[in-house]
Amino acid sequence: MGAAGYQGNGPKSLLQSDALYQYVLETTVYPWEPECMKELREITAEHSLYFLSFKSDEGQFLNLLLKMISAKKTMEIGVFTGYSLLATALALPDDGKILALDIEQQNYDLGLPVIQKAGVSHKIDFREGPALPILDKLLEDVANHGTFDFVFVDADKDNYLNYHKRLLDLVKVGGLIGYDNTLWYGSVALPPDTPVPKIVSFFRPFVLEVNKALAADPRVEICQLPVGDGITLCRRIK
Repeated sequence: MGAAGYQGNGPKSLLQSDALYQYVLETTVYPWEPECMKELREITAEHSLYFLSFKSDEGQFLNLLLKMISAKKTMEIGVFTGYSLLATALALPDDGKILALDIEQQNYDLGLPVIQKAGVSHKIDFREGPALPILDKLLEDVANHGTFDFVFVDADKDNYLNYHKRLLDLVKVGGLIGYDNTLWYGSVALPPDTPVPKIVSFFRPFVLEVNKALAADPRVEICQLPVGDGITLCRRIK
């Protein structure tokens, strides 16, 4: 993406061309993608809000990351049809657990039959509703503090910092929090007056605020990855 203007594309990739992104998919992602994830990806592609979906290269990264850290107890805020949720569930051991939060169950129900067929639905505790009250309820019980190995957030960008404040008490020291869309279609590096779609323009200030706050937070060490639409990993250190 050049500095001259917004150049969002179909795959929502930050690579320099769709052809290069397709190369990544065809050489390193699709050959390893489980059949169940392919099925759910294709179902999601028919959704009218497909642009909100988690991308397959991100799914591959998430699955491998969770295996590397031996995650067992995780949380996901923002589920949509459940593609990233399925990537997580496949990575966890059979007794692993995922607390999955989303304001609307209807989209999750589209992917649920695939998740059930994959044999991992028993790992998922789906709860419908705004995430903040659920997080506050969890925090009321000190037994929940510092117990999550990993949390992934792909939801309302204007609440990312509200989530972060609460999640730091719920994730264990050494655990990870991942925030999706932190490069926000590349708009974070564009001049403020650059013409962009309304949804990009609306959430851009919040994403910029989140990035600044995470970089200055002494409680975490971070790494921002240009995978998908940008993922920032935060490792809690205190």
